[in-house]
Amino acid sequence: MRSVPRIAVLLCLTLGISPAHAASGWLNWRGPDQNGVSKATQQLPDTLEIGGPNHRWSHKVRGAGTPVVADGRVYAFGFYGETTDVEETLICLDVKTGQKIWEYRFRDYLSDTTYNRYAIGAPLVDAETGNVYLESTWGQLMAFSRDGKLLWEHSMMEEYGRLTFPNGRTGSLAIEGPLVITDGITANWGADGPARNRFYAFDKRTGELAWFCTPGIEPLDSTFATPVFGNLGDQRVMYAGTGCGNIVCINVRTGETVWRFRLSQSGVNADVLLAGPGKLIGIHGKENVDATHHGRLVALKIPTEYPAGPKPLVLTKEAEIWRNDEFVSFSSSPLLVNGRVYSTIATGSLLCADANTGKLIWSEKLAPDQLHASPAYADGKFYVPMHNGSVHVLKDAGDKAQIISVNKMDSLCLGAPSFYGDSVFIFTRESLHCFGPKASAPLIPPAVAVAAESVSTAPITQIQVVPAEFALSPGQSQKFTVWGLDATGRRVKPVTAEVSWSKFVPPTALVKSEVDGEMKGDSVVTTAAAKISAGQFQAKWNNLTAVTRGRIVAGLGLKEGFEASVLNQKNEAGETVGFPPLPWLGARVKWHAIEKDGSKVITNRLDNILFQRTMNFVGRSDMRNYTVEADVMTDGTRRVMSSVGLVNQRYLIAMVANSRILEVSSNHERVKESVPFDAQPNVWYRLKTRVDGDGKGGGWVRAKLWEKSKPEPEKWTIEVRQEKLHQQGSPGVFAFSPQSLKRVFIDNLSLAAHE
Repeated sequence: MRSVPRIAVLLCLTLGISPAHAASGWLNWRGPDQNGVSKATQQLPDTLEIGGPNHRWSHKVRGAGTPVVADGRVYAFGFYGETTDVEETLICLDVKTGQKIWEYRFRDYLSDTTYNRYAIGAPLVDAETGNVYLESTWGQLMAFSRDGKLLWEHSMMEEYGRLTFPNGRTGSLAIEGPLVITDGITANWGADGPARNRFYAFDKRTGELAWFCTPGIEPLDSTFATPVFGNLGDQRVMYAGTGCGNIVCINVRTGETVWRFRLSQSGVNADVLLAGPGKLIGIHGKENVDATHHGRLVALKIPTEYPAGPKPLVLTKEAEIWRNDEFVSFSSSPLLVNGRVYSTIATGSLLCADANTGKLIWSEKLAPDQLHASPAYADGKFYVPMHNGSVHVLKDAGDKAQIISVNKMDSLCLGAPSFYGDSVFIFTRESLHCFGPKASAPLIPPAVAVAAESVSTAPITQIQVVPAEFALSPGQSQKFTVWGLDATGRRVKPVTAEVSWSKFVPPTALVKSEVDGEMKGDSVVTTAAAKISAGQFQAKWNNLTAVTRGRIVAGLGLKEGFEASVLNQKNEAGETVGFPPLPWLGARVKWHAIEKDGSKVITNRLDNILFQRTMNFVGRSDMRNYTVEADVMTDGTRRVMSSVGLVNQRYLIAMVANSRILEVSSNHERVKESVPFDAQPNVWYRLKTRVDGDGKGGGWVRAKLWEKSKPEPEKWTIEVRQEKLHQQGSPGVFAFSPQSLKRVFIDNLSLAAHE
């Protein structure tokens, strides 16, 4: 992770000073109130014709999300190219001309993203600092200054075990106070090893993790819903859909899960609506929990005071005020305007329902179908993009819709409109378009005064360790800040210097493990000989305690033969098994250690279809210039085998046994090259990989694969040239067992600096 100096940051926070440029405008994908409704009174265009009188400019960048606008600048998350040439981008444009001010391009890695179906999210601008935040389709979380300087970044995949999904399912980030919040399906370590929809809150200035939480149950899908903020008594909370079909309420400042309600069997992808005190409206388009049909619009009676006692509360069907099963909306987020709920549904209609009763008032067919694009409301008009590339401008005429115009764009629409002054912005798969009533004189609204983040003066009633989670290679250290929080979770002051530290093993922990490092002052310090390990440290201030958890992960010189694995459990097949090293992200729910051919090895588990394809990282995301190798083998027959491989610097090198190839890939559309290799079942092979840069941004991905019983060949089995090489990345292991039929085996993993 790259970050800004801590001393300057803490000084600004303590004094209540904003060290950057404040911003105002349409700062997130759903606007100022997070509901897709603009309160601006400027006259907006009735027609959105490309090349017409209201067309101000277009910028050629492919997109599927929503642009955001702040202080005369448009920020858009898009991409360029096709297949092997695809590059994602965060681009900053002048709102008056559409001319590029700056751009930051990046390429995905180890993902299965396809760029032709789903929305790919939106940037987020912080009102206090003017900084810009973005999460890529595969989970690269990035923070930028207003002028495009990368401030910090996290690889959510390599650092927290974020799973990737086809179609680039990434929503917009959310920001509240000092925190920027994201979520995803992650398989972490320890108690958080099983795949769950987790939320992560990072300090928006430093990028350090403040808290994370697991509010739901085992997911059946991903989600790209964005949290919506509100107050619950004197606490600040957020509401969001999850991949396990729940709507959840979470304390924004501490990460405590307050309550959850099961709305769907699968993911809830649309944003929720707060419809007044004690009332929330949610929608989904997947399997219902109590019926065979798909989709439902529901109004819930939710708590109005922060509940005491054990949490989370589980709201039941009795919390429903009303339901309407005519609303089948997969990821299109609804609107609440003047006591009515509006939503596009899968069949291509815009529906209007009474927010008090849920009763359908009218329905207007707009397109053959609709899955993802969301409507927005401004200047008394609805702007409704559709999957077929049409954008409808209409009004609510009481008992029906009044169509003002139907506008054909240059390609399909998957995101949502945004507004700024007298401008409307529409993102298509081909271009970003700006429309306004006067092509030569766009109206830029006056800046809104933004108060610097205040510091609480209330008594400290709880403490919080930041970062809440860390990973170190042997010989590295990690500094902590311990914040004193008031009863509402607001930061009062750092109390780091007054804290005592101790190693902590939770009484409920299944594995009693400690980090092989020591606390010295405000930092945990490791030696070059530190062992691969994981555990927690507890901070104590007066009578208050808080913990941080961390890992010592693989460094150069690793030799892992799994002989330390204790085989004391039985798997689903009755075999005596153990587990891989605890610090490996998600490994204990994906792999078992077993006895095989007179040695302990690891084999992928076949008892969870979610993990028939699994990738596990064993080091830090900033590692580079290393050689990783291992013994590999696939079970099966000549007709049915599985794939096994290694990850090196964000490239996957795999023996794809069924296809009889050795393959190098990073994204299956962009990087995928192979050479023939006649792999046999139940034969041990040695796989050796390395990535070499050329000093000019490019380089080669190289691998050798040979039968273990034979000498190492002199030549590389495959060499793949990359003009734009991934410059860093964690080593890892990989398995793919189609239909969970045949296992793979890995042994004698080693990690070394280039020879």
